[in-house]
Amino acid sequence: MTPRSIAWFDGHWGEPQQLELPLSDRGLQLADGLFETVLVLDGQPRLLEAHLQRWQRSAELLAMAPPPEASALQPLIEEAIRRAELPVGSGALRLNWSRGDSSGRGIELPDPAAPHRFWLQLSPHRPSFSPQTAIVSRQERRNSNSLLSRCKTFAYGQAIQARLEARLAGADDALLLASGGELCCGTTANLLIQRQGQWLTPALSSGCLPGVMRAQLLERGLAEEADLSPEPQPGDSWLLINSLGCRPLSRVDHHALELYPSAEALWQSLL
Repeated sequence: MTPRSIAWFDGHWGEPQQLELPLSDRGLQLADGLFETVLVLDGQPRLLEAHLQRWQRSAELLAMAPPPEASALQPLIEEAIRRAELPVGSGALRLNWSRGDSSGRGIELPDPAAPHRFWLQLSPHRPSFSPQTAIVSRQERRNSNSLLSRCKTFAYGQAIQARLEARLAGADDALLLASGGELCCGTTANLLIQRQGQWLTPALSSGCLPGVMRAQLLERGLAEEADLSPEPQPGDSWLLINSLGCRPLSRVDHHALELYPSAEALWQSLL
């Protein structure tokens, strides 16, 4: 049977277009929430513990209530995989956590004890490893000092604008600089640069998201943090990596790059 998207909210299952959030939800009104995107491969969520740890850390950092733990999520995830008919396929599982309802108009914070809101969505997804081109965004820059830069929040307006800038320039994606002008990340992925046989990635102090795959590379000693200039060096290979795929970059602005041939193998080794 054809895989399909499935969602759960407030005890109900359905297609994402069928379920409804209250219009008072702060995630809907103010992008006041967090999410995690988890790869489902061969019917199993991959690196789920690492995603949930980041989710918990981010909620604490933003003074939100703790999101659901693995024991509560596991039955829902298993049911979502069954309903979406993805036991041997792959999918993208999105776990959402908003601060709940606004107490009125404006941004005033609700009572800390006010209920937060959780929902999930599982959609078919095929990991992608095809080459892309990119520009360095001239319009958007990652805030190195913001708490929000350390968290995977609902607020993706900056990434959307940078991606639009790239498309208007004839490129697939955009790279964002940090506040100080050094490289930071892609619109939806961490950046890896292979230089003289060593994988390098921007430090968290740049404002890049602490990606799960990025952490796997660092923990295994496969990459190290570095301050990186937006100007490529001869022989560089650049990758954009996240939980859903790994894209080699063939060009950044007017600079041609060495195309890394084993992006999929590198990504697979981290799962």
